Amino acid sequence: MDFDAARNALVDSLADRVRLQHGSTLDAMRAVPRHEFVPADRRDDAYGDHPLPIGDGATISAPHMVAIMVDVLDGDPGERVLEIGTGCGYHAAVTAEVVGAENVFSVEYTERLAREARERLDRLGYGDVSIHVGDGHEGWADHAPYDAAYLTCAAPDIPPAVVEQVRPGGRLLAPIGRENQRLVYATRRADGSLDREDRGGVRFVRMQD
Repeated sequence: MDFDAARNALVDSLADRVRLQHGSTLDAMRAVPRHEFVPADRRDDAYGDHPLPIGDGATISAPHMVAIMVDVLDGDPGERVLEIGTGCGYHAAVTAEVVGAENVFSVEYTERLAREARERLDRLGYGDVSIHVGDGHEGWADHAPYDAAYLTCAAPDIPPAVVEQVRPGGRLLAPIGRENQRLVYATRRADGSLDREDRGGVRFVRMQD
């Protein structure tokens, strides 16, 4: 299979189907080899626009969903971004293409996924992405404040610790809810409260409790 051709065809289709605001999003999607982030026996499916299982109950999100989230978060080079839910590392790599790998800090609950994502990202040139094994509800205070944060798993609400670790004026993005999930974009106000926007229905695996 010609993975480069398949990736370019996928990104071209996203450009036609998904309303994106920033050319940097498509550039990032085109740069990251998604087939390297899926299990070997699923690589022929890597450039279909759907999620795929990666073990331990986790999935790699559908490409259109990653593109939408990266686009909505609207990162700039040099901004520090907190990711909750490393998974296979694909979303972190796409984010790294936008803000720089050294500015991506990711928390993963499962030791195996974190270890494999770290090895994979290093092999593919994203070794400066920082990965921490821990409870995503607690965020990663060591590198705060962040300019933006996002969740790749659904939670009842954005964890308070994650909100606290984003600077005033910073952005947050998360799938919120259990069965009926909504993608929520929020801006942190100076008093720590959030100005929220509903960005539509989504379907993600649940955040580890």
